[in-house]
Amino acid sequence: MTQTYTIPFGAEDLIIESGKLAGLAHGAVTARCGETVILATAVVGKEPRDGVTFFPLTVEYEERLYAAGKISGSRFIKRETRPTENAILSARLIDRSIRPLFPKSFRRDVQIIITVLSYDMEHDPAIMAITAASAALMQTTAPFSGPVSASRVGYIDDKFVLNPTETEIETSSIELIVSGTGKKALMIEGGINEMPEDTIAEAIQFAHENYQPAIKAQITANASVERVVYTEEPSPIKDDIKALIGSKLNKAILQTDKPKRDEALEAINADIIAGLSEKYDARALKSAFDEIYEKAVRNAILIDGVRPDGRAFDEIRPLEAEVALIPRVHGSGLFSRGQTQVLTIATLGAPGQEQTIETMEEEGTKRYMHHYNFPPFSTGEARPMRGASRREIGHGALAERALVPVLPSREDFPYTIRLVSEVLSSNGSSSMGATCGCTLALMDAGIPITAPVAGIAIGLVTGKDKDGKDIYRIMTDIQGLEDFCGDMDFKITGTRKGITAIQLDVKNDGLTDEMVKEALAHAKAARMKILDLIESVLPAPRPELSKYAPRIYTVKINPEKIGELIGPGGKNINGIIAQAGGKEVLSIDIEEDGTVLVSSINAEAAQIALDLIGGMSREVKVGEIFTAPVTSIIRDRMKGNDIGAAVQILPNQDGMVHISQLSNERVAKVTDVVNIGDIVTVKVMEVDKERGRISLSIKAAKTE
Repeated sequence: MTQTYTIPFGAEDLIIESGKLAGLAHGAVTARCGETVILATAVVGKEPRDGVTFFPLTVEYEERLYAAGKISGSRFIKRETRPTENAILSARLIDRSIRPLFPKSFRRDVQIIITVLSYDMEHDPAIMAITAASAALMQTTAPFSGPVSASRVGYIDDKFVLNPTETEIETSSIELIVSGTGKKALMIEGGINEMPEDTIAEAIQFAHENYQPAIKAQITANASVERVVYTEEPSPIKDDIKALIGSKLNKAILQTDKPKRDEALEAINADIIAGLSEKYDARALKSAFDEIYEKAVRNAILIDGVRPDGRAFDEIRPLEAEVALIPRVHGSGLFSRGQTQVLTIATLGAPGQEQTIETMEEEGTKRYMHHYNFPPFSTGEARPMRGASRREIGHGALAERALVPVLPSREDFPYTIRLVSEVLSSNGSSSMGATCGCTLALMDAGIPITAPVAGIAIGLVTGKDKDGKDIYRIMTDIQGLEDFCGDMDFKITGTRKGITAIQLDVKNDGLTDEMVKEALAHAKAARMKILDLIESVLPAPRPELSKYAPRIYTVKINPEKIGELIGPGGKNINGIIAQAGGKEVLSIDIEEDGTVLVSSINAEAAQIALDLIGGMSREVKVGEIFTAPVTSIIRDRMKGNDIGAAVQILPNQDGMVHISQLSNERVAKVTDVVNIGDIVTVKVMEVDKERGRISLSIKAAKTE
């Protein structure tokens, strides 16, 4: 039996329908807004996964080119292959919105698959997918403490706009995605154009209020579904571990020196293995100890008011920054915060080196890229390296978004910009380290950003005090242990003026408005301290680009001459590059308005190219005088008699001197006056643009 319900979703409604498609999935809905349609399915495993020590949730976001009426431009591969970066980021939005609402110890597979069936280029399917995934889960018996929903918030003409279209978001100073339950926010993601903390707090609250109808609609639609009541079974293994280690764990946690703390923990683990390995499986012992350890760390923070490394709750770890570390590269910045260390490299390229984008959502190019690498040695591990993980793509996108508001426009700075952040050591919030490293590298490269950007991660632990009252503690600059044991990783980047990017992940049931405001305030105070350090190292972008960076030179031509300049199959452009020095000229890029950009690492080669381009695109005018070589003798093919001589007055333009214009005296043969290779002075007598002919005269030039 089909079921349909309609939810207010900005300018248009969101329509959820179930019972028609994917009948064998445990939960399945379609969601439609405008002409964007997605299918969301949920399947729950029948039995717990053997040997896993985590909740096995997977979220797949399947983009289909047919949804936008497209076929892949590749000549050889027409089937969709691995997920695009946008698909991975969309899947992460959904995962981060629903994962906190499952019991941590739930061990049955849960798989969410979102398939985009239709995309109208205006209504973002990823936002719809969060609500649709929740609606599908609500149909299953899984112990899901939902429902959840999401809103995208824009800020246009000083007003918040709910779920703006893709056209509207282009003029918005905020693009914020917020998901949550009926009471709290669970996930926040967004790019912001240097807006103050108060405005962002209001935007989050606006989103939360406006997805409440979707929460209520899901509850009503699934009122008859009986979900599994999941209760964690008593764990004798934990009792045995606690009895064995006694108070050693609490003493280790309060050891502020990390190496000594790690040494104490290793000793405790050795005691556990020695004392209990015959009774329990090693993996089970580790899992149980991790839970005990997590609870002990949380109690130390929450009840005793002590962070593992002894810092105050608003204290940042020691900061260091350096620029110009690496020779030959165009810019480099090293940023360290405690044991987190990130090296970022900036590279400048020609406009033609922009990344080509061909996805379901868009086709075009991308001039600014940030790539984030998280090698295993950064955490002291040895594991396989098999390409960028979802985490690396997500962290890279966050740091990339953080710098967008301060980058120069393409008109002012036509370079392609690539940043690569190498995480060298990680003990918490390496993505915020990458953001700071990006700022340093950009300024070191001489890229004229409008302001430096810094970022910090804010943590949270919630629980009850000794009297049973709800309490929480906000922590500035969380280290890895606090991230692992805590409830929140709230990353906020910005300038002195305001916030540029934001990302929230939680492990509990979400944040109240009060928690959000407090976290934003902590982040602002910390950001100012980090910006003080960055500006003390390099107050502003360097006035000149690196000597190893290419220079871009610009010349304007008549747009009607573009085809002529390019030539058949790029013959003319390639010829100019060859004449100007080959590899010395990196590229010649031509825009529709006739702007020609020459990228070169050699100023002399660039000038040669500019001169050749100017000559090829120049319009010849009647009366002009040229001194140029004779390139051929023109004869009548039928009669065989001489007609005149061709003279190359410009690199790509020949004119003809008729035999009657060679001399004031009668000429029988052209070669009686000129031969191929002779340099002659000619005057332009006529320009026939329609037929592409230029008439020249040697005898008229002599009278000038």
